[in-house]
Amino acid sequence: MSIPQRPKGPVHPPHGPAGGKGPASGPPAGSTQPHRLSLTARLRNHFFAGILVTAPAAITFFVAWKFIEFVDKQVANLIPDKYHLDFSVPGLGLVVMVALLIAIGAFATGLVGRILFRSGERLLNRMPLIRSIYGALKQILETVLAQQSTAFRQVVLVEYPRRGIWAVAFITGVTEGEVQNLTAQECVNVFLPTTPNPTSGFLLFVPREDMIVLDMSVEDGIKMVISGGIVTPPDRRPEEVRRVPLVSKTVDAEPGASRRRLTRANGDEADINGGVVAGDTTREPSSSDRNAMTPLV
Repeated sequence: MSIPQRPKGPVHPPHGPAGGKGPASGPPAGSTQPHRLSLTARLRNHFFAGILVTAPAAITFFVAWKFIEFVDKQVANLIPDKYHLDFSVPGLGLVVMVALLIAIGAFATGLVGRILFRSGERLLNRMPLIRSIYGALKQILETVLAQQSTAFRQVVLVEYPRRGIWAVAFITGVTEGEVQNLTAQECVNVFLPTTPNPTSGFLLFVPREDMIVLDMSVEDGIKMVISGGIVTPPDRRPEEVRRVPLVSKTVDAEPGASRRRLTRANGDEADINGGVVAGDTTREPSSSDRNAMTPLV
């Protein structure tokens, strides 16, 4: 009985199902079949895609339409009834308001207009309550609408409410007056808005070297604040600049009182607001214990 010998040379796999030259049956080794979504999953994806496409435009047009309707209604109340049209024209009140503001601005820049407005300002400045409101509103509008104004022109990062936690804020101006004279460092007025309502917030006087100016626009910063971080603008800086972080790991040099640990002369530890910790027991510190406690550095 002879034992068959193994053929020499490489062994080629047969082609096709019967060893012919036809195509091999079945998927190649290591390949995965694409996962096919069910009809319900595809309908759900299409539904959410439709919302993402139509919702921003629909909300924008709705808000604009409501604003136009509000302006038209207010302007129509100021016009006598005999001048009203028999039919409604959307946006006509807005056009009338813009034209009226342009006419007032042209009159105010003239000689007669300047004299009349100065007389009116002197009259308002003599009223105790009205002069405070009028003066504040005028200063804010002049600062925001001035052509060379830098208010809300830069987005910055500031450490708030403590070191190591960063918040998005907006530069509103350079600190002047008594606040700047009382501080040794050059400070900047920074408005820290709240989320999702950016009209409220905090006024901070931050040293210039303790803030980081961002390259993002004010519009992108406001979108990020309103969305609570859901909408994050891309980093448009060059690739070599993005690789270098500007802020290293921040160490809280002076932690809060709730996290500060104290030690006694005998080695026991205690919290500054808590009791003495010795082993597994905790007791209220006595006067001698408090005198013996020294802060850990």
